[in-house]
Amino acid sequence: MHARSMKKEFGKWLMDVAKYVTTAFLISAFLGDIEERWIMYILGSVTAIAPLLVGLWLIKK
Repeated sequence: MHARSMKKEFGKWLMDVAKYVTTAFLISAFLGDIEERWIMYILGSVTAIAPLLVGLWLIKK
């Protein structure tokens, strides 16, 4: 039972990481002067979606 609650807490933590990455991505997209924006969009999306999906998977288990 303890391992299950640890997985759930880790899943919540990963979802928080996804929120922080999304916030940082949006702020830097609006305030930053980056020439290659498409790279930032791809990396930001992957970096936010990966922990979100893993977090949701861990919470669902």
